[in-house]
Amino acid sequence: MDYLRAGSSISSESLVEAALIHAPGSIQPYGVLLVLDEAELEIIQVSNNVGEYLGMAPQRLLGQPLTILLDPAQMQVFQQHLPERENQRMAIRLSVSLHGQSVLFNGGLCRSHETLVLELEPAASVEEDSITNVQIRLQGAIARMKRASSLSDLLTVVVDEFQQLTGFDRVHIYQFDEQGAGEVVAEAKQDTLSPYLGLHFPAHDVPVPARELYSLGLLRYIPDLTAQPITLVPTLNPKTEQPLDLSLATLRSVDSCCVEYHQNMGSTALLIASILQGQTLWGLLVCHHQTARQIAYGVRAACELLVQMAASEIESKLRQADLTRQTQLHALQSEFLQSIAAADNFIDALIKPEIRLLSLVGAQGAAVYLGDDITLLGDTPTLEQTRRLIEWTDQAIADTLFHTDALARVYPDAEAFAAIASGLLFLRISKVQRYGIFWFRPEVLQMVNWGGNPEDSIQVDASGQPQLCPRNSFESWQEIVRRTSLPWHPFEISSALDLRNAIVGIVLKKADELAKLNHELQESNRQLASFAYAAAHDLKEPLRGIYNYANVLLEDYTQVLDGEGVDYLSEIQAFSRRMETLINALLRVAQLRQTELQLRPANLNELLRNAVEVVQASRSDDSFELRVPRSLPRIHCDPILVNEVFRNLVSNAIKYNDQAEKWVEVGFQTRNSDVTENSPRTQTANWVFYIRDNGIGIPEMHLSSVFQLFKRLHPQESYGGGAGIGLAIVHQIVERHRGQIWIESVEGEGSTFYFTLAS
Repeated sequence: MDYLRAGSSISSESLVEAALIHAPGSIQPYGVLLVLDEAELEIIQVSNNVGEYLGMAPQRLLGQPLTILLDPAQMQVFQQHLPERENQRMAIRLSVSLHGQSVLFNGGLCRSHETLVLELEPAASVEEDSITNVQIRLQGAIARMKRASSLSDLLTVVVDEFQQLTGFDRVHIYQFDEQGAGEVVAEAKQDTLSPYLGLHFPAHDVPVPARELYSLGLLRYIPDLTAQPITLVPTLNPKTEQPLDLSLATLRSVDSCCVEYHQNMGSTALLIASILQGQTLWGLLVCHHQTARQIAYGVRAACELLVQMAASEIESKLRQADLTRQTQLHALQSEFLQSIAAADNFIDALIKPEIRLLSLVGAQGAAVYLGDDITLLGDTPTLEQTRRLIEWTDQAIADTLFHTDALARVYPDAEAFAAIASGLLFLRISKVQRYGIFWFRPEVLQMVNWGGNPEDSIQVDASGQPQLCPRNSFESWQEIVRRTSLPWHPFEISSALDLRNAIVGIVLKKADELAKLNHELQESNRQLASFAYAAAHDLKEPLRGIYNYANVLLEDYTQVLDGEGVDYLSEIQAFSRRMETLINALLRVAQLRQTELQLRPANLNELLRNAVEVVQASRSDDSFELRVPRSLPRIHCDPILVNEVFRNLVSNAIKYNDQAEKWVEVGFQTRNSDVTENSPRTQTANWVFYIRDNGIGIPEMHLSSVFQLFKRLHPQESYGGGAGIGLAIVHQIVERHRGQIWIESVEGEGSTFYFTLAS
């Protein structure tokens, strides 16, 4: 593998500097390199070993056209293999004219900053393996890979086939995780070698610049780590005046840190193939040999094809495993979302039964919060810990979805509940409404077997800065990893997002249905109010006629009626008066629903005083004490209607009171300590007004029904009668002001009516 130079800093700035591993200024000695001006095909840079392979000194070739080496037929072959883009390497086979003889070379051709880089290595006169034999081996290897029943079996087949094809002492597959660390997931080796299977290696063992080179997907072949590198002449690329970029060159020399690292592992020869999934580096197939080892060009070409087939089969196995899980998940998700969509209360459908919400993402616990309402399911932190977690996500997480398998690393307070919630998947349904879902996964203690202590490769220099150096030991070194859960799979994360989209869609649909229903209800209420008003108004005239005719009969025809007849006529008059009272109440309710509020600033002290005067005038036989602890504020309201609220509530407080000394207290409380009676009207919603008395009280069973129209809690003849309309009117007026009204009462001790006015 390629590594940073020994002693180089592992800071991000130094990683950029250390990226010169792609431009070392030298090549391995098993081939020769020529750099050509792309426009003129003139040789402008060569490796210092051209004399050994091409029989001409570097200075003899520099400045010469490529035709000095290739005849017209071979020039045509060269032209046909020119790469079309910058990051493309073309394999090529050329016959070079040397002193009147044609010598066959294998190689590659790539572009690099307006130049062409041509690599050549002699083609063996007798290949170690014929094309036919290689084909047979490839066909057998591919067949075995396709028969593998699982990913583990597939990887085992791949390392076995590579060992047979290359003859290397050890072949292993090294898989990267999300953090860049790796694990040996398959291995084939000589029996005398210690195993690496199951060992982990830290991310800095294959630093970012090296990983970027491997992401190009090229085979890395190093037949002898001890071989002296061959410098380039001139040292810098004449076109750029910079070291030549050899990212696509297989002959690129080996960094000294890489040499030391692998020699410490007991290796002298390496063959490394990248395993790509799309554009992502999934892992590496690494072949080690204890001594120098030459691999025929044709075998290496077969290795490239084999690793591409292996990558394809790995992708297929991964997809198959994901597809099986996704199919199960989609079936659950479909059933889940159907039940939510059909439910009257989608929140209940979301959390009952709880197993569905947990299974949706493979969690052991969940918390659903809607504003301040939190529902806990399964194994979760406490309610208070969950509240603090919500506050943290409100401040720290801007995205709709967030996930981690080590919550305590980003949220230190999670240390307290790491055993049950080291993993978190957070889904924000609505930031405005403060709706969201947490899914939790418990801590999973992991015994990680490292290939040597990963800290051994990090040393501190004289200035105290960390330095990356090759490790000396690769003996198994164990570490217990705590405060982590099983990772969240991409399809589980996708499932959570699908749930959010479905909930948003369902909520919007419900909102549309509710808006339509509200519109229809408002229209029905309007029509009903109009009908009630018209009906009540039309009933008053015949009712008045009945009363008047009964009165005429009593006044003019008493002498012809017996006592029973006179009683009947008196009852008719009483019923008529009662009916008129009810009709007037209906008219008043209808008027309240149809009349627009006349909002203006009003002094509540004046409204209360006027209301009390009316009550005192109508109940002259009842004396009572009015208590006003502090001056009432000025508010923006409909003064006539609010006066009616005071009048009804004060009247009821006196009417339903059997104490010798009656009193009524009228005051207000503030929800916000900064609000006073002189605060602007925009603060009206912070005032809670109350009217308290020492009357007979209301039984608890009736507290929820006292505001119903025509609701009476006492017989008609008790407490001076009444139509049961006053509190219904008060409720209507408060609602028209976008306020609320409620009661606290103790039977036999008194009642307190609270109300707010938000208009």
